[in-house]
Amino acid sequence: MSDKDTVEVAAATPELTQPFQELGLTEAEYGKIRQLLGRRPTAAELALYSVMWSEHCSYKSSKVHLRKLAPNEQQSANLLAGIGANAGVVDIGQGYAVTFKIESHNHPSFVEPHQGAATGVGGIVRDILAMGARPVAVMDALRFGPADAHDTARVLPGVVSGISFYGNCLGLPNIGGELAFDPCYAGNPLVNALCVGVMRHEDLKAAVADGPGNKVILFGSRTGPDGVGGASVLASATFGDDGDGRAKAKRPSVQVGDPFMEKLLVECCLELYTKGLIEGIQDLGAAGIACATTELSAGGSGGMRVSLDDIPLRDPNLTPAEILMSESQERMMAVVTPANVDAFLRVCAKWDVEATVIGEVTGDGVLTMTWRGGTVVEIPPGTAADGPVYQRPIARPADLDALQADTPDGLARPKDGLALRETLLALLGSADLADKSWVTAQYDHYVRGNTVLAMPDDGGLLRVDERTQLGIALATDGNGRYCRLDPYLGTQLALSEAYRNVAMTGARPFAVTNCLNFGSPEDPAVMWQLAEAVRGLADGCAALGIPVTGGNVSLYNQTGETAIHPTPVIGVLGVHDDVRRRVGAGFAADGARVVLLGRTREEFGGSAWAHVVHKQLGGHPPAPDLDSERKLAALIGSAASAGLLASAHDLADGGLAIALAESCLRGGRGCRIGLSGDAFTELFSESAARAVISVRPGREEEFAALCAANEVPATVLGVTGGDALVIDGSFEVPLDELARVWTRTLPALFG
Repeated sequence: MSDKDTVEVAAATPELTQPFQELGLTEAEYGKIRQLLGRRPTAAELALYSVMWSEHCSYKSSKVHLRKLAPNEQQSANLLAGIGANAGVVDIGQGYAVTFKIESHNHPSFVEPHQGAATGVGGIVRDILAMGARPVAVMDALRFGPADAHDTARVLPGVVSGISFYGNCLGLPNIGGELAFDPCYAGNPLVNALCVGVMRHEDLKAAVADGPGNKVILFGSRTGPDGVGGASVLASATFGDDGDGRAKAKRPSVQVGDPFMEKLLVECCLELYTKGLIEGIQDLGAAGIACATTELSAGGSGGMRVSLDDIPLRDPNLTPAEILMSESQERMMAVVTPANVDAFLRVCAKWDVEATVIGEVTGDGVLTMTWRGGTVVEIPPGTAADGPVYQRPIARPADLDALQADTPDGLARPKDGLALRETLLALLGSADLADKSWVTAQYDHYVRGNTVLAMPDDGGLLRVDERTQLGIALATDGNGRYCRLDPYLGTQLALSEAYRNVAMTGARPFAVTNCLNFGSPEDPAVMWQLAEAVRGLADGCAALGIPVTGGNVSLYNQTGETAIHPTPVIGVLGVHDDVRRRVGAGFAADGARVVLLGRTREEFGGSAWAHVVHKQLGGHPPAPDLDSERKLAALIGSAASAGLLASAHDLADGGLAIALAESCLRGGRGCRIGLSGDAFTELFSESAARAVISVRPGREEEFAALCAANEVPATVLGVTGGDALVIDGSFEVPLDELARVWTRTLPALFG
């Protein structure tokens, strides 16, 4: 197709064959575009619609379900910006607002692990920056195929190096996340990156292009060929080779990141905000200039006219379609009044950030783009920004009944103390539960000087205000095994665990973001899983009284016909009134009473024990108990504020046994525990709404009274101290043996 395929040429050549399918559009979608425009699209328009109507950008298969996440009035009380914005924003008090979001960069991270993960961090940082906030920390939730698989050895080190390279160079602390392994992620790892930013209420910015005559300025890196088609092809299609080489077509070049330019861009934007030089702003990520121009135009009250000739290029041979589709990193687009343009450009020059006026806001409601004297785009921007909405067929997976019927009840269980000890060590040394220092040691946790808690504590905790000691806590959680067995309950369990992890720091859980990782939406079973997960999240957040502020949907996570387990990753933000009262996960004092909070039931469906020891997945996941989660969080918050706790650690994968071992290892001291029921169930059940805490010596009666007042069951297990984890009448493990088993796994696998 000619590079000079103008609107006039398109109108005169309706019969011209166009490669819409290669760009990811269906025949029906292509027909709809022709209907909307009253002609065939130009090559540039076809490229623009293909990326904007991609699954990645339009959410066309998930929109009908995501509407369930809209918060009610009570949930919205502290919400300043929500679903639909670049990132959610909440009022945390004292004039501060916090914006946070989690997004996926799954497919690029498989193709080119280092750059795929690095640019995932860069992209989510710019989302936060576009809201008007200073980015202050990042987190990452990572999932790979079997830990000992050859391809995992290729992908994981590259992903970790990309995250550490970009985040460390930006000067952002990495305060937590997840690392998990499962065969379902072989060939389709999940790389979900979260960023959080802090601002004052009055600093909030919007992605709108208002005011005819206002100038449109592109600033940051130059536009190159990297990432062309990333949103429409790479992130919106399934990996798989059909035998004739077409799989390669689904792997366009991955974006290349420059964290040093991003750092300049961050500081430049913050100065522009401070000086009041910006009317509207949008980051350039997926779909690049196509997305930024259409979303700014559609978000405003007018239109926009853009000259593609004025866009600074790294490659002068780029066509209009390639310019629009390029996903070159470290770029932003701003709307600026004519009176402020010179001041804007001076600030950019100060930070050595290239900035160019490429167009202006119009009042005609049309997005127009010119190139070499011709008009190559002329569309109503809302038609591209909104995209189609599909009600995909839904069907319960055909194998789910059999999977749920295959319960772990008949699996061989440890019969004596020695077998229980071996089970603990097997779980503790498994890749999912082993020490993650091989990964986290590559990240800077404390740069900027406001990190109070970081991994391996239950949640990351940051100080926001040095005078008042106001802080925020964050945690991410997900469990594909639980969601495979029951996506509704599994999603509520992920929400519960993230909520509980934030509460363990002493913070009040406040708001939610999510990254919904699923297989192909063309599979009715996958769509059922997605619909059930969204319903579970909506009901769970309503029960907990916290809003979903936004997030991301990542579909087509499968290789060939094999989808990943449904894996919604839930991020929870909490507010900490005084970070000096934070609570860590490690046993911090000798002679402290160890108390189990919550009720333990015989719940092993999807458990770490069944997975690690028996390679089995079946039955039903543990039952969520959202009311008990709220009571537990309120108890921990009150006890932390009163200074009653020496430690607090939630119970999740591996149950009480793993939680005790982790608290011993984190605190460098042992404990002696007595169990009253069946030792196996007490130690390895994964019942929800539970925590193990240690009470500061001398404060036991106060804490017991607080438990009663909050209606939280409390069972005294024993006392901290010594150099071993001792289960009375059953077994003991010296701390040095626990540490040896816990720390050797990942270094042995990855060097």
